Amino acid sequence: MKKITILLSLIILATGCGVKQTQNLLGSGNYDEAIDNAVSSLRTNKDKKGKQDYVYLLEEAFAKAKERDLNTVNLLVKEANPAQLERIYTTYLQLNQRQEKIKPVLPLKLLREGRNAIFPFENYNNQIIDSKNALSVYLYNNAKKLMTTTDKMNFRKAYDDLDYLNKINPNYKNVLQLLDEALFKGSDYISVYTKNETNMVIPNRLQNDLLDFSTLGLNDKWTVYHSTKQKGINYDYGLLINFREIYISPEQIKEKEFTKERIIKDGLKKLIDANGKEVVDDKGKVVMVDNLRTVTASIYEYRQFKSCQITAKIDYINLKSNQLLKTFPITSEYVFENIYATYKGDRRASDDNYYSYFDKKQVSFPSSEQMIYDTGEDLKAKIKGIVTQNRFRNQ
Repeated sequence: MKKITILLSLIILATGCGVKQTQNLLGSGNYDEAIDNAVSSLRTNKDKKGKQDYVYLLEEAFAKAKERDLNTVNLLVKEANPAQLERIYTTYLQLNQRQEKIKPVLPLKLLREGRNAIFPFENYNNQIIDSKNALSVYLYNNAKKLMTTTDKMNFRKAYDDLDYLNKINPNYKNVLQLLDEALFKGSDYISVYTKNETNMVIPNRLQNDLLDFSTLGLNDKWTVYHSTKQKGINYDYGLLINFREIYISPEQIKEKEFTKERIIKDGLKKLIDANGKEVVDDKGKVVMVDNLRTVTASIYEYRQFKSCQITAKIDYINLKSNQLLKTFPITSEYVFENIYATYKGDRRASDDNYYSYFDKKQVSFPSSEQMIYDTGEDLKAKIKGIVTQNRFRNQ
């Protein structure tokens, strides 16, 4: 009984908090949030007495929201400013959507007054269509005007207008064609290429990998990287990957010999007391203990080592003015290492985590070309970091 009382108290408290919050939203002019709260609460048990406050709040919030929106539309229409057409259109949509949100919970009874709550709905279809058509004409003409310039930023603004137009009014006139044109003329095109100032040959597959920016995920809507120049494109910027120095160490095999000693458990043995007699437990059985003994091993360790270091720099170039914008130095390194070992004696004398070296053998050293290519993987990651943090439009 006590648990039921506590549960009912919590439900009443939660309901009261919900009503209070809705009242506060209504009082602060957040009518649509108040409507959302009320509708959400009225989706279940809407005719219960405890839900009456929500019905009154919903009726009031709807009336005030509708009045405010219609006053806003009337003012905007009188201003006759084409730039406000989108706001007129979205306000009519909001008026309609608000009604659709309330319809599923109707009818709502006001028990004290013996009537249904009043929601004077209107048909806004004509206003929505008329305002959408007017907005479509404005967006289309404004985009066309922006696209008569040579400023890339204007083409980007035109693209946004046309993209929005295509969403509210699909396939309007030649919008799809204009979208392609705005995207093409609003984009920055960057030519990516390499230069080798070292006395070593750069593997072709490394150069191809470094130039393939599609694998780095760096292309975005307004920035396009090309490793091969394409006809019909006037490139805005150049990204030069300039190899300055490549150092490859000699192939090395270092040997090391050392001795390991360890006490290990080797089975069980009988416990003998100081008098040389077997120790027995209270049941008369001979007590058995770990048989510990010391083992040793001579270990011969071999370490194969070869490293490659590439020093390069990334140049940002304005191809319109042929001006160097910025330079970023890069150093990347790749290390090949293989450690293996043999032993004489008892391998158990070595540390447990050392056993894997006994299972390894000498392997062939990678070629210099492979070393350069493997170093390029780190180089790619650093190039991506530089380009991500230093977009060309910011230069």
